[in-house]
Amino acid sequence: MKHIKKLLVANRGEIALRVLRSAKEMGLQTVAIYSEADRQALHVRYADEAVCVGGPQSSESYLRGDAILEVCRRLGVDAIHPGYGFLSENAEFARMVTEAGLIFVGPSPEAMNLMGDKLSAKQAVKAYNIPLVPGTDEAITDVEEAKRIAAEVGFPILIKASAGGGGKGMRIVNNADEFEEQMQLAINEATSAFGDGSVFIEKFVTGPRHIEIQVLGDEHGNIVHLFERECSIQRRHQKVIEEAPSSVLTPELRAEMGRCAVDVARACNYTGAGTVEFLLDENHNFYFLEMNTRLQVEHPVTEQITGLDLVKEQIRVAQGLPLAFTQDELTITGHALELRVYAEDPQNNFLPDIGTLTTYVRPQGPGVRVDDGFEQGMDIPIYYDPMIAKLVTFGKDRTEAIERMLRAIDEYQITGIQTTLPFGRYVLRHPAFVSGNFDTNFIRDHFTPADLDAKPDETTAKLAAVLTAMLLTEKKAPAAAGDAAATASGSNWKRNRLGAR
Repeated sequence: MKHIKKLLVANRGEIALRVLRSAKEMGLQTVAIYSEADRQALHVRYADEAVCVGGPQSSESYLRGDAILEVCRRLGVDAIHPGYGFLSENAEFARMVTEAGLIFVGPSPEAMNLMGDKLSAKQAVKAYNIPLVPGTDEAITDVEEAKRIAAEVGFPILIKASAGGGGKGMRIVNNADEFEEQMQLAINEATSAFGDGSVFIEKFVTGPRHIEIQVLGDEHGNIVHLFERECSIQRRHQKVIEEAPSSVLTPELRAEMGRCAVDVARACNYTGAGTVEFLLDENHNFYFLEMNTRLQVEHPVTEQITGLDLVKEQIRVAQGLPLAFTQDELTITGHALELRVYAEDPQNNFLPDIGTLTTYVRPQGPGVRVDDGFEQGMDIPIYYDPMIAKLVTFGKDRTEAIERMLRAIDEYQITGIQTTLPFGRYVLRHPAFVSGNFDTNFIRDHFTPADLDAKPDETTAKLAAVLTAMLLTEKKAPAAAGDAAATASGSNWKRNRLGAR
């Protein structure tokens, strides 16, 4: 067993704070790093020790592997947890960590390299008969050859960057006439974003659902899956609302997708926590999409339905311990939802917003969890991802989880910036979401900015009419009129005062 006494978290914001909390519960000493823009951040104050590693830009701080390793050497750190984003899927950094004699809380560099490239990942899983979207299995640069393959696969097709992620280097092509232009745009974007212009072609699955399976593996060959997460509510190919379990998977389909996810992990000798992503079409056929070799943003919904702490499991695996449970011992309990609370304006194409959290009051109560890294009066920095918090609710079933999320959204008080809270409320009340009949095109098919404009609904209008009638007929009854007026004004204080008389 490899002992970890002091853990450095090579990240910031809510995920840094979330990892630090689990480490503290395990009795570990903790070290935070921060940029000059994050001097007052909550994770800096929470850790036992904190060190500034550079300027506000990520390239000057959180992406500086050399500076992070120097902090480890200076402070006697045993292990590094990378969180998600930044260096979490950087195989070279993972290699530098192990070569420095430290423990990297994550998979091996070899597994990262294999799954970090979508084409090599496809090749690796082929031997396990994992369903793949029809298309090319290798990078393609010849436009005429690409056109021929696209015609065979059938339009619409998707041109994707091999090294891509987050929707970058991805182009939908509806016909042969626009193919050449879209392919060049995809290559240019991939080169700019990843330094690698390799692209490949896949059949574009219309109306898909995005289903991912959480996996966990140890150094002793044990790999399990922790069921699925539904991640189909997206903007710009990035998730906004996630839930577990999915409302459409049957037990049989869940078991089959889980088996495939475990095989994907086995194909790269995976250790630690990872996520295997699939597309599910309208006929419930599923296809392997990619593997994320790190902890996912949406991991809390899996924690809620399984009762596991995934960060603690990551640390235990990194210490060389075997998993303490088998697949048969894992069960789903209840239902969980997560809303990513972004500093974005949903009425302006989800444009990122910056400013000061003039008001910031978290929701509370049964079944509500908030993972964040901010408090009232803090500024939202321009340099990083605009996510403020992850709002998570848990209930005995999907209905209760939705009801709790709606309550929590109403309780969450944020002023000073625009957020995705109103959008979350809109989605959770929409018949398509409530029924479970939705896909990754939800925003395109169901949402317009005008939907968030405040308008009284029919029930509210009827109630107002009834109250008005009561006031007109009960003028001679002051107490009754006062009570009705209090209700109409929405004043709980007035209502309580009158009721106490």
